[in-house]
Amino acid sequence: MKQYLEIGKIVSVFGLKGEVKVQPWCDTPDFLCEFDTLYWKSGTPVNVVHSRVQKNIVVMKLEGCDTVEEAQKLRGRVLYMDRDDVELEEGAYFVQDLIGLKVVDAETGEEYGELAEVSETGANDVYHLRRPDGTMCYIPAIPDVVKETDIEGGIMKITPLDGLFD
Repeated sequence: MKQYLEIGKIVSVFGLKGEVKVQPWCDTPDFLCEFDTLYWKSGTPVNVVHSRVQKNIVVMKLEGCDTVEEAQKLRGRVLYMDRDDVELEEGAYFVQDLIGLKVVDAETGEEYGELAEVSETGANDVYHLRRPDGTMCYIPAIPDVVKETDIEGGIMKITPLDGLFD
């Protein structure tokens, strides 16, 4: 498992004092504002002086970035979080850990494909399953379907709803 997970991308400059706008790649922009330290891809820490949500974007002041010019140089850079800085609830997973799981039948072990993407729909997440023939199927991430998720083993066991693969 990766220690550092992508959490957002710096998309533009905000104001004249070196603040940046960050597009959050997490459940909510508020979640991104909870961190005092984020990281660059290299693992180098970057201290967050302050952050706030503005519509669906996060305005962030990073330590050492005090001018428009310095902020401009950060455009396009991805920020990472350390997975040890977050305690997940039981049964919750980082999306990046789910991508690539082999999806199999909980009873027969038949392989259905690989989890390729996760979409948030509001009611529940939807897992995008890439079948061996390249076609996509969509699985509701609900307890009636997803029976077991083994991140370390690389497997998700499901019981498909009737007609799911028709």
